[in-house]
Amino acid sequence: MNTVQTLSTRRRLLGAALALGVLGLGAAGLAPARAGAFTDFFRALQTDDVGAVRDLLRQGFDPNAVDRQGNSALYLALQNHALKVAKVLIEQPGLHPDQRNPEGETALMIACLRGDSELAEALVRRGAQVNPPGHAPAWSALSYAATNGHDDLVKFLLAHGARVNQQAPNGTTPLMMAAYFGHVSTVRLLLAAGADPKLRNGLGFTAMDLAMKQSHKDTAELLGRALDQGRKPGQW
Repeated sequence: MNTVQTLSTRRRLLGAALALGVLGLGAAGLAPARAGAFTDFFRALQTDDVGAVRDLLRQGFDPNAVDRQGNSALYLALQNHALKVAKVLIEQPGLHPDQRNPEGETALMIACLRGDSELAEALVRRGAQVNPPGHAPAWSALSYAATNGHDDLVKFLLAHGARVNQQAPNGTTPLMMAAYFGHVSTVRLLLAAGADPKLRNGLGFTAMDLAMKQSHKDTAELLGRALDQGRKPGQW
């Protein structure tokens, strides 16, 4: 089971227990270019055949092509750990780095979920935004990095302006994701950056509540102290 599937499973578990969101299948996307090129391109992407992908791009194939589920080529390259193809796509002048799939996910979010620091940093250099557009509730790259406890990426995103208290549509924050999965070092990093342990999700649970539900004692104790003492950012 790859990491993306793991997050899907995790969201489903959270959805059943805590009414958190579920990664689903979106509406069909539009496939550019001729059918043969489309099939060849996505087959090459799945096998990380960088030579075939380069050839098709030279012939004018759109680097922003989406599959029939609406997932961009770059998103799929990162999902499938086709890292050679991902690097080639990131280099393309016409790439749209913030392209979203029907679930609102970007390539940067998947890179952060997988812990691919090199590619995440390359995407940000290409102009990928670390925060969702506007200030409406949405899943963020920071939440994805926090889910798997990728502290290096949490630090990187925070240094590039990631909103530490960004809430998903169901109220989930990066701190809640780190707490639910017991990443105590990630929780400490987020608290130091100003994460608010008093925030509640759509069912009224705080990050400490979620840690306790999963029996993450150290994480729950850390969050309990944050709630009791009201420490300021930088004190963790």
